[in-house]
Parts: sequence; structure tokens; C-alpha cells
Amino acid sequence: MVSKHPDYQSFDTTEAILSMTSTQKAGDVTQEAIGTSTRFHGRYKDHMEMYATAGTVAEYLNNHGSWFSRCADPMKVEALGKNGYALVIGRFGSFGYEVEPKIGLELLPPEEGVYRICTIPIPDYQAPGYDVDYRAALQLQENVGSNSSTCLSEMTQVEWELDLSVYIHFPKFIQRLPKSLVLSTGERLLNQVVRQVSRRLTRKVQEDFHQSLGIPFPDGTKKK
Repeated sequence: MVSKHPDYQSFDTTEAILSMTSTQKAGDVTQEAIGTSTRFHGRYKDHMEMYATAGTVAEYLNNHGSWFSRCADPMKVEALGKNGYALVIGRFGSFGYEVEPKIGLELLPPEEGVYRICTIPIPDYQAPGYDVDYRAALQLQENVGSNSSTCLSEMTQVEWELDLSVYIHFPKFIQRLPKSLVLSTGERLLNQVVRQVSRRLTRKVQEDFHQSLGIPFPDGTKKK
């Protein structure tokens, strides 16, 4: 889906993910970082289609404890209380520097039909050299499906938006590089990570939802 909003990033970029063959980890160089952190920011929007009423989809989303960890695989997930999760996203990097982001997310109960997800602290954990500010909002839009081949007449579209900021405290050898190069590289990598994770998670949630209710899942359903 290509957003028409100029402030949003498209998921349809063809840029390849940057090299991840670095040998130096963020935790090894945290104390070398000097000055202020570097901020990488992106705003994203997309949707996924669920072939059921909005009420059925809402019930599923509210019961995230039964599916979130399974659908987030291969990311490592640990429950944090009733609505929170700690996730290890994977290992990413460039220029001989890499991080393995671990973030805490809270899936808040809906307010006036809006589901929000935000970052929360992870007990007894200090992120080594980075900080993440994750703010997402989801809304359900119920309408009529048009997939005549499967006789599905009910469809709810889950529309979501994400505002994501990542602050990285780079070591000295990264700070010596041109700032414009570091920023452009980091932003491309951030977009690629979000695109990969969102597509995989969206597909797994769609499959899990339809299978759990015994609802056919059309092959032509929008995939991210």
C-alpha cells in the first residue's frame, strides 16, 4: 500500500537491507558514545483485511494474550503483566556497528474505538546504546467484502498508523563519518526493518484469526 500522505513512508521500497556482518555490538561500545544521541524517525500507515464483523475482530484483538506471542515468532517475546510484552526484534546494523533491539510494548484497551500501542519500560533492563519511542494506533472499519469466489460478504479493515523514533548513542568511530551518510543509512535501515516485521506479523495475524474461527482466508487478501 502506498500512502498518499507526504509524511508517511511507503512499504513498497525496493532498497536492499544493509550489511549485517558487523562484529561489534552496541553493548560493547556504549561507554564510547559521546555527545547527544542520533534520532531516526519514521511515520507509517497501512491496513489488513479480516473477513468477519468488526465486533468479532475486536474480540480477537482484545484477547491478544492468546495469539500475540505465537504470531510474533520468530521474534522472542516475554509477557509483561496483563497487556505488555518485551520483544527482541532481531540484529541489525551497518558500518561495523550493530544493535539487537529489545523493546517493551503495551497493547492498551480500546478507547472510543481506537487501539493504541506504546513503549513501556522493561523491568531490570537497560537498553545498551539506544532508546525507542513506539506509538501506534489501530481502528476498525467495517464494510462489505467483494470476494465472490469465496462467498465472503463480511469484511473489516484494520487500519493502523505508526510513529516510530529510534535514538542511538553511536561510538566515536561512527561519529567520525559524515552525518548525512549516517542519517540516510539509518533511515533506510529503519524503513526496511519496519517493512519486514509488519509484513510478517500482518500475515501471521490474518492467518491465525481466520483459522481460529474456521473462516476461509482468500489467497488474494491484501498481504503486507
